Amino acid sequence: MHDVKGIDRIRFATSHPRYFTERLIRACAELPKVCEHFHIPFQSGDNDVLKAMSRGYTHEKYRRIIDTIRRYMPDASISADAIVGFPGETEAQFENTLKLVEEIGFDLVNTAAYSPRPNTPAAIWENQLSEDVKRDRLQRLNHLVSTSAADRSQRYQGRIEEVLVEGQNPKDPTQVMGRTRAIG
Repeated sequence: MHDVKGIDRIRFATSHPRYFTERLIRACAELPKVCEHFHIPFQSGDNDVLKAMSRGYTHEKYRRIIDTIRRYMPDASISADAIVGFPGETEAQFENTLKLVEEIGFDLVNTAAYSPRPNTPAAIWENQLSEDVKRDRLQRLNHLVSTSAADRSQRYQGRIEEVLVEGQNPKDPTQVMGRTRAIG
């Protein structure tokens, strides 16, 4: 794709951490058309919760992936997905998720409270958490994420960035929406 004429930007969408290799990161860093943005879901910062989710990786492996990205592309934007309130998740396990978010410093995290999905093993587990607990954890995570993202966005202050315009505000045609190379 990189060699196709007329394609100026390639955005690497999402990769499951188990398939995210140094070779892939190096290729993204070396190919000028690949945007400096990676979306890599982590779901939880706790290994026991990740195991219960059958995710197939640990928070240590996830951190190594992020460290490798930042070694090759120090200014790359990192976004992710996280779930709070998975059945059986303890307060200490949730705090491991907060710790991961705080230490990594994401540009964006899509967050959600766990909800049972039909035909999934966890949907019928007896250790479901209350809606109040899930709501509280989600609110706490969202607060940390917004603070972290605001801190990370400071690196753009005073910089001029190329923006690919993707749309126009229908209510105010003088306003447009778009993406930089780093923000997905």
